[in-house]
Amino acid sequence: MMSAALCCKAPPTPEEMIGRARDMVPEIRKLAEATERNRTISPHIIAKIRDAELLRTCRPKEFGGFEYDAVVALEIALVISAACASTGWTMNGALSNGISFGHFPIEAQRELWGGGEDPFTCACFAPTGTGVPADGGYVLSGKWSFASGCDHSSWIRLGALITPADAPPPHEGAFLLLPIEDVEIVDNWFVCGLSGTGSKDIVVREAFVPQHRVLRFAETRSGRTPGAQYHENPLYRLPLLVSGATMLASTAVGAARGALDAYLEMTAGRKTRGALAGGGMAMAEFATVQLRFAEASAALETAEMILLTDLRNAMQKLRAGRKLPSLTASAAAATRPTRPSSR
Repeated sequence: MMSAALCCKAPPTPEEMIGRARDMVPEIRKLAEATERNRTISPHIIAKIRDAELLRTCRPKEFGGFEYDAVVALEIALVISAACASTGWTMNGALSNGISFGHFPIEAQRELWGGGEDPFTCACFAPTGTGVPADGGYVLSGKWSFASGCDHSSWIRLGALITPADAPPPHEGAFLLLPIEDVEIVDNWFVCGLSGTGSKDIVVREAFVPQHRVLRFAETRSGRTPGAQYHENPLYRLPLLVSGATMLASTAVGAARGALDAYLEMTAGRKTRGALAGGGMAMAEFATVQLRFAEASAALETAEMILLTDLRNAMQKLRAGRKLPSLTASAAAATRPTRPSSR
């Protein structure tokens, strides 16, 4: 539970949280090349993220969190992604886990956050493992890919198909929450892009997962999860595929913002050298440069507006007591593959 210090401390405002993320941008940008080269985020940056309390953005207040809307998490993810796409990608998952881990039964949340710490978390969504029912829970085995941020994580959420011995496919999907000590991290993340996410493979061999650390896919799609029934804040009724998809998109949009800012910074001081165009002319004053920058900026602002507006509308509906539209049967089926997917 929360310590006395956390209970008495006034929480930062959403604007302050976003401002803290902006304050980190110069250092994250400076370390971006090293992040890619080392295939992981610097422990120094992870410590700064904790110090800035960013991991508490959407966490339930009961566990020292601030319970801010998913929109605040999205804005933080956009800011950090503009500085380093790998850091932004890893952070968007850790931020949104404040919501999605709040979907689990309260016993699991107490295990995760009850000590007052700021655990970094990661997830593999694809149900490429199998959970066999056992007394009091499930025995999980399998192999997963793309565990972004696993090197810094204390807990991991893994997708699996629940496979009772006497039940034919298709099997029901679920997320199972495990301490990182229960899994093996396979160091195979050697890629050209987003290398710094450290999105390595995960292997689990017959690990027992108690029932309270299991969350059915169907519950996450509907927003009617055990956590949603426990917490009063409608934030925890936000379906996973609403918040998750938007947060994942934030990395590409944020990285585009970073590229545009870098282009503007680079172009602002450039002058022409060729005789044809005339030497010593400022590149920023060329109409063609201004036009292309304006087009790129408009496209980027539109993408940002779509993400933010979509999430704001979803939260407004939930706060008004309305239900979000259910997934279509085809979309729901897409989250329940009958056989493990592969890279």
